[in-house]
Amino acid sequence: MNSSLPDPLPPAFFPASAPADLTRAAFGPDFRWGASAAAYQTEGAWKTHGKGRSIWDDFTDRSGRISRNEDGRVAADFYHRYETDLNLARSLGMSAFRFSVSWPRVLPEGTGAINRHGLGFYDRLVDACLARGLEPWLTLYHWDLPSALQARGGWTNRQVVGWLSEYAEVMARHLGDRVQHWMVLNEPMVFVGAGHLLGLHAPGRRSLGAFLAAAHHAALAQAEGGRALRALLPASARIGTTFSCSQLTPRTPGNARDEAATRRTDALLNRFFVEPTLGLGYPLAELPLVAWLLQRYHKSGDDQLLKFNFDFWGIQNYTREVARAAPWLPPHWAALVPAKQRGVPTTDMGWEVCPESIYHMLKQYAAYPGAPQLVVTESGSAFPDELLPGRVPDAARRAYLQAAIGQVRRAQLEGVDVGGYFAWSLTDNFEWAQGYAPRFGLIHVDYETQQRTIKDSGLWYREFLGGAPPKAGRVKVAGEASAAQ
Repeated sequence: MNSSLPDPLPPAFFPASAPADLTRAAFGPDFRWGASAAAYQTEGAWKTHGKGRSIWDDFTDRSGRISRNEDGRVAADFYHRYETDLNLARSLGMSAFRFSVSWPRVLPEGTGAINRHGLGFYDRLVDACLARGLEPWLTLYHWDLPSALQARGGWTNRQVVGWLSEYAEVMARHLGDRVQHWMVLNEPMVFVGAGHLLGLHAPGRRSLGAFLAAAHHAALAQAEGGRALRALLPASARIGTTFSCSQLTPRTPGNARDEAATRRTDALLNRFFVEPTLGLGYPLAELPLVAWLLQRYHKSGDDQLLKFNFDFWGIQNYTREVARAAPWLPPHWAALVPAKQRGVPTTDMGWEVCPESIYHMLKQYAAYPGAPQLVVTESGSAFPDELLPGRVPDAARRAYLQAAIGQVRRAQLEGVDVGGYFAWSLTDNFEWAQGYAPRFGLIHVDYETQQRTIKDSGLWYREFLGGAPPKAGRVKVAGEASAAQ
């Protein structure tokens, strides 16, 4: 483990400006409390019951792409153990559960024939949520594009807008009678940037042109997917999408070059997918190279197609970033200064421990005229775990969770309309290119046995939410299918 967090916990965990009296009741009776998960990271069952391949199945097959050459073929075996995990979520006092649908599990070829077995899994999952008093919050796309569509260009092919809309229509027709909260995309800047510019995530491309094509098509799909859902869902349904974001500060405050680099980085990382939904277009004034290159993908009328009146935005924040000028690094001529070079406490992901970042990002997004309600759809931290008999004493994660919730309340007290908080994540899972080493879960997963153990952070969340204690901290369900697929 590579966390640099000292013990005892540093004062940064508890900013002085955080509210002193932190209670569930203070957030109001309509505030949603839950945890999040994603299909590829948790489900396993990678080729069970007719599921097609995804770009992450392909990417993890390529040696050296994932730490220790791990993959998501079994993951947390959620496909077979979802009832156990939902029982645990409910025992912790949660009122909602956010999950994603595996596109290739439902549409193995990406379009066309529906896999009824795959669709049936999500039928059962939604019904199981409702039976336990957990609101299902459904994300359509959490990075697992069908391989069949990648073979046709994937996100660099403008047809992806129609492919995603068809997929959205299938899910709306089938689950729209029971699911009230929908999210179109999960963190588009991450999957287009890490997947098409940096080559760190599937599909593993490193091309500025591919990045800009994928980014524009994702922005169009974000809006068009919302329209496809709205055309079919009941009027009471709420439609959102989610954005990755980080508070940004310059390496050297007052230095004109670093200040300008910070503004460019903010335009690319925090604003690029948000502002088009409001009819503001892309923030290209700060990104002249992007503006020039984007012309080849931007068609007449696209500015109108990029607009969509979302009912909420999902805000997903983990850290603060520090930017500096880097005139050799396109497309925004800036670089991020790694946290470890700055001498600050870090998590196992190498990210600065900065729960206050979520407050600044809630304030930034709420400042847009016409901004919808904000919901924190991901917030969490990865720290080393020590598995003891029936217990995982994760003081650092517990402190981070408490501090982050305090920062959400701070924003709420200053007038920000925040409607919910979802911890990332319910259980430990496959953490993309980092494999299984980083653990974000409120519930520990022993990947050898698939045993679950509620961590101390989960116990704190239960106490905060007023949940009922489970029969035991450690859970293994007899008679469940083997994790091996």
